[in-house]
Amino acid sequence: MDLQRRTFLVGAGGAAAAGMLASCAAPTAAEQAPSDTVDFHGDHQAGIYRPAAQQQASCFAAFRVLAADRAELKALLQRLTVKARLLGGGHKAADTLPAVEQTGVDGAPPVNSGVMGEDVPAANFTLTLGLASSLFDNPAYGLASKKPRGLTEMKVFPNDAIDEAWTGGDLILQLCADSADMVHYALRDIMKATRGQLQLQWKVNGFHSAPRPAGAPRNLFGYKDGIVNPAEAEQLVWVRGGTGQPAWAEGGTFMVVRIIRMLVEFWDRVGLGEQDGMIGRHRASGAPLGQQNETDTPDYASDPDGKTIRRDAHIRLANPRTPETAGSRMLRRGYNYEMGIDLNGNMQAGLIFASFQQDIQAQFEATQTRLIDEPMTDYIQPFGGGYFFVPPGVKDGDGYLGEGLFA
Repeated sequence: MDLQRRTFLVGAGGAAAAGMLASCAAPTAAEQAPSDTVDFHGDHQAGIYRPAAQQQASCFAAFRVLAADRAELKALLQRLTVKARLLGGGHKAADTLPAVEQTGVDGAPPVNSGVMGEDVPAANFTLTLGLASSLFDNPAYGLASKKPRGLTEMKVFPNDAIDEAWTGGDLILQLCADSADMVHYALRDIMKATRGQLQLQWKVNGFHSAPRPAGAPRNLFGYKDGIVNPAEAEQLVWVRGGTGQPAWAEGGTFMVVRIIRMLVEFWDRVGLGEQDGMIGRHRASGAPLGQQNETDTPDYASDPDGKTIRRDAHIRLANPRTPETAGSRMLRRGYNYEMGIDLNGNMQAGLIFASFQQDIQAQFEATQTRLIDEPMTDYIQPFGGGYFFVPPGVKDGDGYLGEGLFA
């Protein structure tokens, strides 16, 4: 057994685990967090609605869980919670880290990889953890009765071009920060700490474009993306009681990740009028066609034949704005990506679509079904991702992510 695995299993088991978690308790009122931190604690995980200003860089990393049994899985989730707290708080070289971060053995690897220098900034870092259907189905963990209703393998739609190398995983981490090197640092730090417990299956890094000139950011087709999102008060995201879900899942949410290639060279040869027609918005302003501002509400009732906004325009199919479809809206927090070129010399670039909702089938799948065969399908190729359940947040320094699974 190697040094990292030996340290992890000793540090995360039994009474040692309790001490480990307590050593990372939330700061007192006299120890206010710096302005570049996002509070880890709360009813919900912090990387969903918090921070309100989406961070500039991300990594979506899906892992195979190698924990041998229920006890090792619990220790893994405790360890990931410790890492989320530490990374989100930032630390300086002179800071005393929790004992679990130190091996106490001469010649051991340094605690800090050095990528960020000796002082590691918080950079508004958040870790969001999601669990896949396969984790609940694994008999080694005995979690079948805890599985959230509606958590399945990712559905393949008619216009998808799924690549198995970019799907699957028992657990996903969405790592976000205001610098790409912080995201890279965090992933390496987590992987070192969970050696022997997690095996990386696929990952994709994303970046968030700044609003230009203002408002919502732009995707790689040049259009403003994520203009319309439900407010938290609308209660379309968090799992609530009385919905048939297991009690431990209340306060959590379902996460859909879709990696969508955008055929940017093909798109760049299309006229602007045709582009606007397929999207349903003016590219320059982001406003619905026929209107002035990106936040203006499309008036489909007065345009039943689609003379202003085509009936098959993306925004009209995705959100028809009818009483019957109001409940299928979802929170989207997407990122652009670039991954080099393909064998034909074309750019491999696109969108990491991430959505959060109470019910995958009633929200994401209902929306995606309306989008089957939309004109945009000639210019996009969804090829990877998965469905995950994001457990509730951690309310205090003694808790850990997924704690309700073991109650």
